[in-house]
Amino acid sequence: MMYVDVLWLHTDDERPVRIVSELDAHRYEVRKLEFFRTRGVGYAEADFAFGSTELDAAPVPELERINADPQRHGAVISAEEFAVLWDQYTRG
Repeated sequence: MMYVDVLWLHTDDERPVRIVSELDAHRYEVRKLEFFRTRGVGYAEADFAFGSTELDAAPVPELERINADPQRHGAVISAEEFAVLWDQYTRG
């Protein structure tokens, strides 16, 4: 598994400003958290979703491609960092 944390700079309150994803070996999302400017957090996994958050049907691009967009900044995080966020916002 790989874990990525992407900040997205924009002014649209309907879109997340931060996306944190757990990816499989082919870069497909397994679990995802989306943080919205309005302080709401949505999340999704294979058999459950909360809010408007859904797992993407396409693989997540490489970080180099994500970071080529000046409005986005992505970084790899640890499994432990992802687990803390997941537990905090989904209650396990």
